[in-house]
Amino acid sequence: MEQTIQYQTQGTCCRLMQVKIDGDKIVDVDFLGGCPGNLYGIKQLVKGMKIEDVISKFEGIKCGDKPTSCPDQLSKCLSEVLQKNL
Repeated sequence: MEQTIQYQTQGTCCRLMQVKIDGDKIVDVDFLGGCPGNLYGIKQLVKGMKIEDVISKFEGIKCGDKPTSCPDQLSKCLSEVLQKNL
């Protein structure tokens, strides 16, 4: 069953992520704010991927001197989704 999650990011130029999932797969993701080209690339890469795979690839990525990044924030969002669905 598809569900859409909105996630308020912290510490990134992107302010909000909207992630659509179906079971353990990502159907789509949209970003409000941030670097349009990079975030569009992330969107295309993660479509159809398993949630756990995206978390393992993106977790801990930093953006310059920031302690987080848009990919890292996406992994945090997806980790919360997994915790809620256990």
